[in-house]
Amino acid sequence: MIQRLTIELTTAELLSVAVFLGAVFGALAMVGLRRLSRAESVQAEPPDTPAIATDGGIETHDLRADGGSAIEMVVAYVRPDKLGDVKQGLAEAGAPSLTVTNVSGRGSQPAKKGQWRGEEYTVDLHQKVKIECVVADVPTEDVVEAISEAAHTGEPGDGKVFVMPVEDALQIRTGKRGTEAV
Repeated sequence: MIQRLTIELTTAELLSVAVFLGAVFGALAMVGLRRLSRAESVQAEPPDTPAIATDGGIETHDLRADGGSAIEMVVAYVRPDKLGDVKQGLAEAGAPSLTVTNVSGRGSQPAKKGQWRGEEYTVDLHQKVKIECVVADVPTEDVVEAISEAAHTGEPGDGKVFVMPVEDALQIRTGKRGTEAV
């Protein structure tokens, strides 16, 4: 014989159960979202990566003989799989500070054709990585050469490098301007 168990709860009892469960799950969420200490948040470098300073801790100085500021921005568009090589090349050239953005675009690299579910499609916007590097204390040509050598495969779509003058720079935290801000 099967017996049925029915539980009748009042509104107050239901409310207290809901508050209890909310407190339990809230506590579990707080434990999962706790902040890491600085020592815990630091990630070790992979063992095969050589120890090259990538914090930009290089003393700055003007390179121009006329005493003016010589700040330039190097912008490169390269294959995403060459980003690690470019970062390494820039660090070795003494210009480890950079900004990286994932972009897509079209240039001299030919479009790729494919087929999906019987339909043919063309991919004419290729995925690239945009690397921006503002230099003042390292010769711009060294930075351009480092990017060029690291990104080169010899195939269409290796990318392009552009050099633009920067009129001024300001470091927000310290208020330094010009080459000292870079």
